[in-house]
Amino acid sequence: MIRQRRHPAATQGATRLEAFTDGVFAIAATLLVLDLTTYSLGEIDSDTEMWAALGRMWPLFGNFALSFVLLCLLWMVHVQQFEHVARVDSVLVWLNSARLLFIVLVPFATNLTTEYSEYLAGRIAMPLAFFFSILFGWLQWIWAVRHHEVMLPDLTVAEARSLGRGALSAVIIGGIVVAVAPWIGSVAFVLFFFDGVFTRVLRGKTTY
Repeated sequence: MIRQRRHPAATQGATRLEAFTDGVFAIAATLLVLDLTTYSLGEIDSDTEMWAALGRMWPLFGNFALSFVLLCLLWMVHVQQFEHVARVDSVLVWLNSARLLFIVLVPFATNLTTEYSEYLAGRIAMPLAFFFSILFGWLQWIWAVRHHEVMLPDLTVAEARSLGRGALSAVIIGGIVVAVAPWIGSVAFVLFFFDGVFTRVLRGKTTY
Protein backbone atom coordinates (compact mmCIF):
# COMPACT_ATOMS: atom_id res chain seq x y z
CA MET A 1 0.00 0.00 0.00
CA ILE A 2 1.20 3.51 -0.76
CA ARG A 3 -0.78 5.20 2.00
CA GLN A 4 0.66 5.72 5.44
CA ARG A 5 -1.63 4.81 8.32
CA ARG A 6 -1.93 7.09 11.32
CA HIS A 7 -1.39 4.15 13.68
CA PRO A 8 0.60 0.89 13.53
CA ALA A 9 -2.20 -1.37 14.76
CA ALA A 10 -3.68 -2.36 11.40
CA THR A 11 -4.13 -6.11 11.06
CA GLN A 12 -3.51 -8.11 7.92
CA GLY A 13 -7.28 -8.52 7.51
CA ALA A 14 -7.86 -4.76 7.50
CA THR A 15 -5.01 -4.18 5.06
CA ARG A 16 -6.21 -6.89 2.67
CA LEU A 17 -9.78 -5.60 2.76
CA GLU A 18 -8.51 -2.11 2.02
CA ALA A 19 -6.46 -3.33 -0.95
CA PHE A 20 -9.33 -5.43 -2.32
CA THR A 21 -11.68 -2.45 -2.11
CA ASP A 22 -9.14 -0.22 -3.87
CA GLY A 23 -8.98 -2.75 -6.70
CA VAL A 24 -12.75 -2.99 -7.12
CA PHE A 25 -13.08 0.79 -7.27
CA ALA A 26 -10.32 0.95 -9.89
CA ILE A 27 -11.94 -1.72 -12.05
CA ALA A 28 -15.39 -0.12 -11.83
CA ALA A 29 -13.98 3.28 -12.82
CA THR A 30 -12.11 1.74 -15.74
CA LEU A 31 -15.15 -0.17 -17.04
CA LEU A 32 -17.04 3.10 -17.38
CA VAL A 33 -15.12 3.87 -20.56
CA LEU A 34 -16.55 0.80 -22.35
CA ASP A 35 -19.71 2.75 -23.21
CA LEU A 36 -17.52 5.20 -25.13
CA THR A 37 -15.38 2.59 -26.87
CA THR A 38 -18.32 0.45 -28.02
CA TYR A 39 -20.39 3.35 -29.35
CA SER A 40 -20.53 3.47 -33.15
CA LEU A 41 -20.15 6.88 -34.77
CA GLY A 42 -21.70 5.60 -37.98
CA GLU A 43 -20.42 6.40 -41.44
CA ILE A 44 -18.12 9.42 -41.41
CA ASP A 45 -17.14 11.20 -44.65
CA SER A 46 -15.83 14.56 -43.40
CA ASP A 47 -14.53 16.45 -40.41
CA THR A 48 -17.90 18.15 -40.09
CA GLU A 49 -19.69 14.83 -39.82
CA MET A 50 -17.06 13.64 -37.34
CA TRP A 51 -17.60 16.60 -35.02
CA ALA A 52 -21.37 16.25 -35.38
CA ALA A 53 -21.17 12.56 -34.43
CA LEU A 54 -19.03 13.34 -31.43
CA GLY A 55 -21.49 16.04 -30.43
CA ARG A 56 -24.30 13.50 -30.43
CA MET A 57 -22.30 11.55 -27.85
CA TRP A 58 -22.65 14.27 -25.20
CA PRO A 59 -25.01 12.16 -23.00
CA LEU A 60 -22.38 9.40 -22.94
CA PHE A 61 -19.56 11.80 -22.11
CA GLY A 62 -21.69 13.54 -19.48
CA ASN A 63 -22.75 10.39 -17.64
CA PHE A 64 -19.25 8.92 -17.95
CA ALA A 65 -17.72 12.00 -16.32
CA LEU A 66 -20.45 12.16 -13.66
CA SER A 67 -20.08 8.51 -12.67
CA PHE A 68 -16.28 8.74 -12.69
CA VAL A 69 -16.29 11.77 -10.39
CA LEU A 70 -18.80 10.19 -8.02
CA LEU A 71 -16.78 6.97 -7.90
CA CYS A 72 -13.67 9.00 -7.09
CA LEU A 73 -15.52 10.74 -4.26
CA LEU A 74 -16.72 7.41 -2.85
CA TRP A 75 -13.19 6.04 -3.08
CA MET A 76 -11.92 9.08 -1.17
CA VAL A 77 -14.42 8.25 1.58
CA HIS A 78 -13.09 4.68 1.61
CA VAL A 79 -9.53 6.03 1.91
CA GLN A 80 -10.53 8.26 4.81
CA GLN A 81 -12.26 5.40 6.62
CA PHE A 82 -9.42 2.92 6.28
CA GLU A 83 -6.85 5.38 7.52
CA HIS A 84 -8.45 4.66 10.90
CA VAL A 85 -9.75 1.07 10.64
CA ALA A 86 -7.27 -1.18 12.46
CA ARG A 87 -9.29 -4.40 12.66
CA VAL A 88 -12.25 -5.87 10.78
CA ASP A 89 -14.77 -8.56 11.62
CA SER A 90 -17.15 -10.59 9.46
CA VAL A 91 -19.97 -8.04 9.73
CA LEU A 92 -17.78 -5.19 8.54
CA VAL A 93 -16.44 -7.34 5.70
CA TRP A 94 -19.97 -8.17 4.53
CA LEU A 95 -21.09 -4.54 4.78
CA ASN A 96 -18.07 -3.54 2.71
CA SER A 97 -18.89 -6.29 0.22
CA ALA A 98 -22.46 -5.00 -0.06
CA ARG A 99 -21.05 -1.55 -0.83
CA LEU A 100 -18.80 -3.02 -3.52
CA LEU A 101 -21.75 -4.92 -5.03
CA PHE A 102 -23.29 -1.60 -5.99
CA ILE A 103 -19.95 -0.07 -6.94
CA VAL A 104 -19.41 -2.75 -9.60
CA LEU A 105 -22.98 -2.11 -10.86
CA VAL A 106 -22.18 1.56 -11.55
CA PRO A 107 -20.94 0.98 -15.15
CA PHE A 108 -24.09 -1.02 -15.95
CA ALA A 109 -26.34 1.56 -14.29
CA THR A 110 -24.57 4.37 -16.14
CA ASN A 111 -25.22 2.61 -19.44
CA LEU A 112 -28.91 2.19 -18.59
CA THR A 113 -29.24 5.85 -17.71
CA THR A 114 -27.56 6.87 -20.96
CA GLU A 115 -29.38 4.49 -23.30
CA TYR A 116 -32.83 4.42 -21.70
CA SER A 117 -33.27 7.80 -20.03
CA GLU A 118 -36.78 8.05 -21.46
CA TYR A 119 -37.87 5.26 -19.11
CA LEU A 120 -38.21 5.41 -15.33
CA ALA A 121 -35.87 2.47 -14.74
CA GLY A 122 -33.21 4.15 -16.85
CA ARG A 123 -33.47 7.46 -15.01
CA ILE A 124 -33.14 5.94 -11.55
CA ALA A 125 -30.51 3.28 -12.30
CA MET A 126 -27.50 5.49 -11.55
CA PRO A 127 -29.06 7.20 -8.51
CA LEU A 128 -29.98 3.83 -6.97
CA ALA A 129 -26.53 2.33 -7.52
CA PHE A 130 -24.84 5.30 -5.88
CA PHE A 131 -27.41 5.56 -3.09
CA PHE A 132 -26.95 1.97 -1.95
CA SER A 133 -23.17 2.15 -2.21
CA ILE A 134 -23.23 5.28 -0.04
CA LEU A 135 -25.71 3.69 2.37
CA PHE A 136 -23.62 0.57 2.95
CA GLY A 137 -20.49 2.67 3.31
CA TRP A 138 -22.22 4.62 6.07
CA LEU A 139 -23.52 1.45 7.76
CA GLN A 140 -20.01 0.03 7.65
CA TRP A 141 -18.66 3.08 9.45
CA ILE A 142 -21.49 2.98 12.01
CA TRP A 143 -20.58 -0.63 12.77
CA ALA A 144 -16.94 0.37 13.23
CA VAL A 145 -17.98 3.23 15.54
CA ARG A 146 -19.95 0.81 17.72
CA HIS A 147 -16.75 -1.20 18.15
CA HIS A 148 -14.38 1.75 18.09
CA GLU A 149 -12.06 0.52 20.84
CA VAL A 150 -11.07 -2.45 18.66
CA MET A 151 -11.65 -1.19 15.13
CA LEU A 152 -10.84 2.52 15.49
CA PRO A 153 -8.21 2.71 18.25
CA ASP A 154 -6.86 6.10 17.21
CA LEU A 155 -10.25 7.85 17.39
CA THR A 156 -12.51 8.83 20.25
CA VAL A 157 -16.20 8.08 19.90
CA ALA A 158 -16.88 11.77 19.26
CA GLU A 159 -14.26 11.93 16.51
CA ALA A 160 -15.56 8.77 14.86
CA ARG A 161 -19.15 10.01 14.96
CA SER A 162 -18.11 13.34 13.50
CA LEU A 163 -16.50 11.61 10.53
CA GLY A 164 -19.63 9.50 10.09
CA ARG A 165 -21.85 12.54 9.75
CA GLY A 166 -20.33 13.33 6.40
CA ALA A 167 -21.44 9.93 5.16
CA LEU A 168 -24.90 10.41 6.71
CA SER A 169 -25.24 13.68 4.81
CA ALA A 170 -24.40 11.87 1.57
CA VAL A 171 -26.98 9.15 2.36
CA ILE A 172 -29.73 11.73 2.85
CA ILE A 173 -28.80 13.64 -0.27
CA GLY A 174 -28.55 10.37 -2.20
CA GLY A 175 -32.08 9.49 -1.14
CA ILE A 176 -33.32 12.87 -2.35
CA VAL A 177 -31.53 12.35 -5.66
CA VAL A 178 -33.31 9.00 -6.11
CA ALA A 179 -36.64 10.70 -5.35
CA VAL A 180 -36.26 13.53 -7.87
CA ALA A 181 -34.34 11.68 -10.61
CA PRO A 182 -37.54 10.32 -12.25
CA TRP A 183 -38.39 13.92 -13.17
CA ILE A 184 -35.02 15.58 -13.83
CA GLY A 185 -32.68 12.64 -14.49
CA SER A 186 -28.95 12.91 -13.86
CA VAL A 187 -29.27 16.63 -13.17
CA ALA A 188 -30.39 15.59 -9.68
CA PHE A 189 -26.76 14.78 -8.82
CA VAL A 190 -26.01 18.51 -8.54
CA LEU A 191 -27.56 18.23 -5.07
CA PHE A 192 -24.29 16.69 -3.90
CA PHE A 193 -22.74 20.15 -4.17
CA PHE A 194 -24.61 20.89 -0.93
CA ASP A 195 -23.03 17.94 0.89
CA GLY A 196 -20.45 20.07 2.69
CA VAL A 197 -23.06 22.52 3.96
CA PHE A 198 -25.40 19.74 5.06
CA THR A 199 -22.57 17.95 6.86
CA ARG A 200 -21.84 21.07 8.91
CA VAL A 201 -25.53 21.31 9.80
CA LEU A 202 -25.55 17.72 11.05
CA ARG A 203 -22.46 18.12 13.23
CA GLY A 204 -23.35 18.35 16.88
CA LYS A 205 -26.95 17.34 16.26
CA THR A 206 -26.82 13.66 15.30
CA THR A 207 -26.13 10.75 17.62
CA TYR A 208 -25.95 7.06 16.77
